[in-house]
Amino acid sequence: MSESLRNIAIIAHVDHGKTTLVDAMLAQGGAFHENEQRPDRAMDSNDQERERGITILAKPTSIVWGDARVNIVDTPGHADFGGEVERILSMVDGCLLLVDAAEGPMPQTKFVLAKALALGLRPIVVLNKVDRPTADPEAAVNAVFDLFSLLGATDEQLEFPYLYASAKEGWASESMDGARDSLAPLFERIIAHVPEPSVANRKDEPFRMLATLLSADPYLGRVLVGRVESGVVRMGDTVKAAQLSGKVVEQARLSKLLSFRGLKRVPVESASAGDLVAIAGLQTATVADTIMALNASDPVEAPPIDPPTLAVTVSINDSPLAGRDGDKVQSRVIRERLMRQAEGDVAIRVSETSEKDAYEVAGRGELQLGVLIETMRREGFEMSVSRPRVLMREEDGQVLEPVEEVVIDVDDAFSGAVIEKLAVRKAQLQEMAPSGGGKTRLVLHAPSRGLVGYHAEFMTDTRGEGVLNRVFHSWAPYLGDIPGRRTGALISSDQGAAVAYALWNLEERGVMFVEPGEPVYEGMVIGENAKPEDLIVNPLKSKKLTNIRAAGKDEAVRLTPPKRLTLEQAISWIDDDELVEVTPNAVRVRKRHLDPHERKRAGKTAAATV
Repeated sequence: MSESLRNIAIIAHVDHGKTTLVDAMLAQGGAFHENEQRPDRAMDSNDQERERGITILAKPTSIVWGDARVNIVDTPGHADFGGEVERILSMVDGCLLLVDAAEGPMPQTKFVLAKALALGLRPIVVLNKVDRPTADPEAAVNAVFDLFSLLGATDEQLEFPYLYASAKEGWASESMDGARDSLAPLFERIIAHVPEPSVANRKDEPFRMLATLLSADPYLGRVLVGRVESGVVRMGDTVKAAQLSGKVVEQARLSKLLSFRGLKRVPVESASAGDLVAIAGLQTATVADTIMALNASDPVEAPPIDPPTLAVTVSINDSPLAGRDGDKVQSRVIRERLMRQAEGDVAIRVSETSEKDAYEVAGRGELQLGVLIETMRREGFEMSVSRPRVLMREEDGQVLEPVEEVVIDVDDAFSGAVIEKLAVRKAQLQEMAPSGGGKTRLVLHAPSRGLVGYHAEFMTDTRGEGVLNRVFHSWAPYLGDIPGRRTGALISSDQGAAVAYALWNLEERGVMFVEPGEPVYEGMVIGENAKPEDLIVNPLKSKKLTNIRAAGKDEAVRLTPPKRLTLEQAISWIDDDELVEVTPNAVRVRKRHLDPHERKRAGKTAAATV
């Protein structure tokens, strides 16, 4: 290869500026023509990524600086998508650790940095957003050094270089007083500090590549992305795919060999050890398989992935309204789609259940599972989803549960209410300190099951001003029972279209989830009862008409707008005896058993088994 090569990943806590920095690097690295329109957040190409303002999928790109080509991988910041980060770090030789100069290291900073240090990477620290009024770069650098030390960094890793930057403004500097006109100091630091691929001297060995990312292309079919670990691969080569055990999964001819150039995947004739490439032509090979030459024998070892901590049950939609919106309703089709997701995302695990037409989907958190279900509903699927449950572990006869580190920034006035609510959910306060601007930073350790459904309550308690971040911390002995939802459900007694007069009379009972004219059915939850018990109500009851003329004119019915639950809110709101009915056009809450007599029998059976 005539040009030298650098492979780096950009890692950080959520919202610390990874995708914005990649945008600026692409713009200054020549990825766009001078008169070309430059997309905002170019790497967040997925619809949900743009809507939610977060990165969900890791994506490679490439720029040329001088005589070096730099392959860059933008990674997600949310802990729920940590599986993506873990895989990406195994195919790069260096990383940029972005830290918000105002916030300092956060929970996900700790998570991604621990993974990078364990792989022996030497991060370059970029103190982003130093132009903000609340920025304190020196305090952030000291906090980052303490974090490196806490995570057991080697002496070499502790000597990390750091730069001051503003990704939004597109500049980086070696000092706060330096020039603020470009990212040239960052590019130069990458070339000087990040080594060339450690496998670059293996070009004479047989071709091997560990499949790290899997995507689908409408023209190419299955596309596998990874780093060439050894040898040279050429367009049209016949290769085999093998699992870590050595079992050969398939043998096929490469129909396409693609390299990354800016935002595009460009066809190339060959690629050597150290380069990041995408290949097409294999029908069965998946993530963690090794693609290699026919004369190669040793599969590349895939890094271990942290296990899932949360699971939901996904089943067919069997409500009276089933099949009206979606065209993918059969359990076979749902199963195929879930298995396809688990194949490309190693942090997702799908398994059969004892129930008919139902599958357990386990992942890292509510957000990851919510994104999967939202993606499926947009593809035309209909399904029922259960309340999330935490996956326990048993060691030496003791039941262990996942505990998360929760970091909260909240106005001083609301800190007491937050601590009180989390204490009920078995959280333990670890640290409480002022964070400037009339805010308090709380650090707590809370069981994962205590945080299910808490975020909506947290936003209400802090009037939308609080910021909550969480990341897996450890496994701990079971911490005891946690109180469930304090409110009951208003359950429809009949099927039809909701009537305004009936809903108006029911408003004093609680908060409505439906509006007049909306289809309802027996067993569907149409609102939240203000009291703890469930209440069966009739949303179809209309006003009785008489031939007696009233002295005064009847006033028009004025209804409070209904509370519309998003998919994630509905999944976290429901109880164990309820399901969320998900269709392309609606998110409804229903009872697991629609018939009231069946509900009563199921309740007695559940009480007898406790």
